[in-house]
Amino acid sequence: MDKVLSYIGERLRDVRSSRLLTLDDVAKLTGVSKPMLGQIERGLSSPTINTLWKIATGLKMPLSYFYRQTETLLTVVGLEDKIPAMEENDGMRVYTLFSFEPVRNVEVFYMEFDGGVRHCAEPHIKGVEEYVFVISGTMKIIVEGQEILLSEKQSMRFQADVPHIYHNISDQPCIVHDMIFYANEAVLK
Repeated sequence: MDKVLSYIGERLRDVRSSRLLTLDDVAKLTGVSKPMLGQIERGLSSPTINTLWKIATGLKMPLSYFYRQTETLLTVVGLEDKIPAMEENDGMRVYTLFSFEPVRNVEVFYMEFDGGVRHCAEPHIKGVEEYVFVISGTMKIIVEGQEILLSEKQSMRFQADVPHIYHNISDQPCIVHDMIFYANEAVLK
């Protein structure tokens, strides 16, 4: 896990320095405190998904930038070599399958929700669409007050630049694929 924390910190430091931003600047843009940003950069703090979303949104970049690995023309991925980001007392696990690439404008995640887990997601960058595919289980997704119940083998698409909630309303695990699409103007390249 220390390797992942170090990598996330390096990525944050790289984007900050490439944009000539101070920690104070990044704190103002993201709403994440300067001390927390410093700890993340030094690999001393394990940021939650919500914290990383705040940073990514404030810096107008995809979440997977922090997990991005070098990809080739043909890429096969499996979960066995991935370390998940954990949220909701480890009841939600997010694995980055495919990191954001500017020519594709998409990132793909494999997400596991333990029974009863509810996760409130921060709004993404303006113009972002999210595609959720339920592989197993049942998932309630709430977008702008509208509740959608998805069962196994169902999917939905929604504008993700508003707060949204994932809620596994059953006592059984729920597994989803989540694809996030960035409109060309949504991401600074």
